[in-house]
Amino acid sequence: MAYCGTDCCKDCPRLSECGGCEKCKGHPFGGSCVAERNINFPELKNALINEINALGLEGLEVNDLFMLSGAFVNLEYPFTNGTSVKFLNDKDVYLGNQIEKKDSDRCYGVVANEDFILVGEYGCNGAEPELVIYKRR
Repeated sequence: MAYCGTDCCKDCPRLSECGGCEKCKGHPFGGSCVAERNINFPELKNALINEINALGLEGLEVNDLFMLSGAFVNLEYPFTNGTSVKFLNDKDVYLGNQIEKKDSDRCYGVVANEDFILVGEYGCNGAEPELVIYKRR
């Protein structure tokens, strides 16, 4: 078990960078971890899954959320005025998942924590991202 009581460190491809939750005291990569901050982490995870599924987006059904480094999921979303925005912190750890859209070459990317739910849509390797929903909780 890791510092927060979950067992996510063993599967992390960046474990050698932070040394694991025990070594970094729940602050991997110098950021903050959603699991470490929430005593009732399993309840938060289930609540987020229910909230995401209740959004009513066609083809978006989440069965599980995984611990993901912000550096892997922090896409830059373009806006019509020509600017682009990243909503996440590369150093933080979030809950998220990728769901392939039926009959499409695009995916939904879902990222969440206790404060927000972000749903984006993108092509292969995050190409041409579009912000679908950013909802504060």
